[in-house]
Amino acid sequence: MARNKLAGTKVGKSKSAKYYQNNPDAKKKKDEYNAKYGASLSRKLYRAFLNAMNKKKGKKGDGKDVSHTKKGDTVLEPQGKNRARNRGKK
Repeated sequence: MARNKLAGTKVGKSKSAKYYQNNPDAKKKKDEYNAKYGASLSRKLYRAFLNAMNKKKGKKGDGKDVSHTKKGDTVLEPQGKNRARNRGKK
C-alpha cells in the first residue's frame, strides 16, 4: 500500500486540523502526549493482541481487517466497512 502523500501536511479541513495548523505549540504538545500514550504498556499489549489476532486468522494482504464485535469477539471484514464505522460524516 502506498504512503499517503498528504499525511502531515497542512491540508486538513476539519476544525481540529485547522486548529493544530494554526497553533504549532498545541500540535507539539499533542504529539508528545500521543507518543507517550502509544509507548505505554497497555497500548503495547493491545497492539500485540491485535497482531496476534491477525496472525491467528491468517490474514495478510487480503484487504480485510480483524474487526471487534459488540460481544467482544473478532471477525474478518472488509477494511472499508470496518474503518468507515463510527466516524463523522463527510
